Amino acid sequence: MKSHKIVTLILLVVLITWGTLSSAYGQEKPKPEQAGMVVARLVVGTGVEKGEPVGIAEKFSATTEKVYCFLEAKNIPKDTEVSFVWIHGQKELLKTTLPLKMGSKWRTYAHKNLRGLKGDWKVEIKDANGNLIKEVQFKVE
Repeated sequence: MKSHKIVTLILLVVLITWGTLSSAYGQEKPKPEQAGMVVARLVVGTGVEKGEPVGIAEKFSATTEKVYCFLEAKNIPKDTEVSFVWIHGQKELLKTTLPLKMGSKWRTYAHKNLRGLKGDWKVEIKDANGNLIKEVQFKVE
């Protein structure tokens, strides 16, 4: 009877230790960046030519009609989608959802007509669950 209690106690200690270690070493559900996907580039420019962004800047003239947000992701573990959320000041103006295909590298972009709206802008990149992956900011003067 005494040996049965000792074995039960040892199993209980092992289970508690294993649960603590598995949490400490990342056995919880990983975020997209932690699961291997990396945002290699996230920039805003005046266009995309031959698969590359052009006119990259942090400030644009109010006469700029359209800007493009270019995303390059690497190590995509599975086919998924990302959303480009365009925000002027505190107001969301546009959300564009585009695919990211599984593989070592995927590039995509979305664009927005600025309509002369001056001020602070940002584009948030969100995963399929709406979690923020990364953002880029720019200004229209």
